[in-house]
Amino acid sequence: MKKILFINFLILFLFMLFQPFAIAKTKLYNISQDSQGIYVIKIDTEKAKKNLVPYISDELETNLDVYNKTNAKLAVNAGFFDPKNKKTVSYVVMDYKTVLDPNNNENLINNEALKPYMNKILNRSEFRILEDVQGKLYYDIANHSDEIKEGFKLKHSIQAGPMLTPDLKLEEEFFIVKKDGKIVSESASCLHKYARTAVGIKENNVYLFIATNENPMSLEELSLLTQKWGMEKAMAFDGGGSTSFDSPELHIISEKDNQARKLKSFLILQNQKKLHDKKIVLNIHNIKLKKKK
Repeated sequence: MKKILFINFLILFLFMLFQPFAIAKTKLYNISQDSQGIYVIKIDTEKAKKNLVPYISDELETNLDVYNKTNAKLAVNAGFFDPKNKKTVSYVVMDYKTVLDPNNNENLINNEALKPYMNKILNRSEFRILEDVQGKLYYDIANHSDEIKEGFKLKHSIQAGPMLTPDLKLEEEFFIVKKDGKIVSESASCLHKYARTAVGIKENNVYLFIATNENPMSLEELSLLTQKWGMEKAMAFDGGGSTSFDSPELHIISEKDNQARKLKSFLILQNQKKLHDKKIVLNIHNIKLKKKK
């Protein structure tokens, strides 16, 4: 009898050990931490309605600054950028219009070493928010040049990469270069363990995966993680020191010495009805600050 009880206890212990540890559960999102120490945020897109949107900075801002300024429910880092000239390396579409275009980044386009691979760089994966004729939103991940599904319009998108699920596309998206079957270069330290950010889609809900400095991952490990969680599609956002996440329950930064990196593009879950003009958001925020004084 004691042996049976011990076995049952052991099974229960192991079951609990490998279950996600819940950190927060709201109507809009759940935050949990899995057995590998990775934070997983599930966003209920049906309840979030149209409030999951990209946000871009004219200059560069920290994720926490954007989170506070927009009064967002949550904010996470997104696309690639050039910290030297503060210009994008990733496409971003907001409200049906391309607002960031890497072709306008002369440091990227005029780089002789990158020119043979430019098609791969410009065609990296992007997170898409699609709208049908009834105004309902659907979520997808595809390469930039992939056609929009018939009957849909591209409302928002944020590019980064690489694709993680269903297939890891390191070579296809110029994160590794092979010569004679051997890897001769890598981008974004993709083969090494670093803090990482990923976005996934399952049953038309959106998932965020955050690997911190305490539990770093390679992109291959991140790919396996998204598959473990049953993602239909998943891709990486910018990682390393750019990895950032902010919500009332959780604040993550990954830059050295706990200094938050300033970034170009973000994905936010708005806490209010969408304001079409970002400048209006800034003005409202400034008015609130003045009243507090």
